[in-house]
Amino acid sequence: MLIPNLKIGCHIAEIPIIQGGMGVGISLHSLASAVANMGAIGVISAADVGFLEPDFDKSPHEANRRALKREIALARQLAPGGIIGVNIMVALTDFEDLVLTALETDVDIIFAGAGLPTGLPVLKQRFPYSKTALVPIVSSARAAAILCKKWLRSYHYLPDAFVLEGPKAGGHLGFKLEDLVSHRYKVEKILIELLEQVAPYAQEAGKEIPVIVAGGVYTGEDIAYFLNLGASGVQMGTRFVVTEECDASEAFKIEHIRAKKEDIVFIKSPVGLPGRAIKNAFLESVEKGEKIPFKCHYHCLKTCNPRKAPYCISLALINAQKGNLDEGFAFAGSNAYRSNKIVKVKDLITELLEGMKRA
Repeated sequence: MLIPNLKIGCHIAEIPIIQGGMGVGISLHSLASAVANMGAIGVISAADVGFLEPDFDKSPHEANRRALKREIALARQLAPGGIIGVNIMVALTDFEDLVLTALETDVDIIFAGAGLPTGLPVLKQRFPYSKTALVPIVSSARAAAILCKKWLRSYHYLPDAFVLEGPKAGGHLGFKLEDLVSHRYKVEKILIELLEQVAPYAQEAGKEIPVIVAGGVYTGEDIAYFLNLGASGVQMGTRFVVTEECDASEAFKIEHIRAKKEDIVFIKSPVGLPGRAIKNAFLESVEKGEKIPFKCHYHCLKTCNPRKAPYCISLALINAQKGNLDEGFAFAGSNAYRSNKIVKVKDLITELLEGMKRA
């Protein structure tokens, strides 16, 4: 197939691939800029982005804002002219502050998931000349329709795109655990429903709303398959973990390479959502009912109750990013077990493009 571009708002990517925003600290300026330089869309994760700042324990929100500004600036320097986005979870206690910080930097795209970003356009209204595109991440056609209705009627604004995150994605998932285990939902079916739900709103506003599929996309042939179903692009996270430019530690990348198919498991996260991760001793101890003692320094998630949580998910993910998998774990997509080596971003995207052309 011919390689189509991907237009989101006023931003046009030569390659219809978005690198998923992966926290904590898995996708920062190094990975995002490398992807953007290839003509795709690079994304920085804002989740606890300030974890390396010296004052993070005492002033996590201030550290996060400062670090996010710096990460965006560094990505811009390394990828001049490339498209840089940020992923900001709605469930974060500093969601609004991080959105405003991203808008202040005039970042190209804000991706917002882990909750419905119903008031996101209000924040953008503070920056009337902003070219930042707003892209909600959803897991159902119903969620997309709710946002279209709310945004259009309340703010006269429609999402610039949707990322449809299916049940095969890594990290936190917008499905019930029993539905994930039973394989009740398929992203192909949700995609068709979402396109049908969104079309009338797009027609009413005279605006295109591209839909990007995420979750389980591994090869160039997979990308072509979803494009032929009506998607405008794909989002990929897991494949970019095992790249030289990924901001995670070497041990984190090796954790993906060592994983077997049976190691990819569902977990109950303190966030209140199920997640997909790589099984290790840390998660096994949690599964046995053991509580990992911690003090809540970060107050990072609206939905987390520190008194009831079996462990601090922020601390666990920070430990994993740094390579301490004995005290943390790695989120991963359903195809993580297929990774067998660390490659350059350039080589990975070249491989994906060749697969698309063959399809």
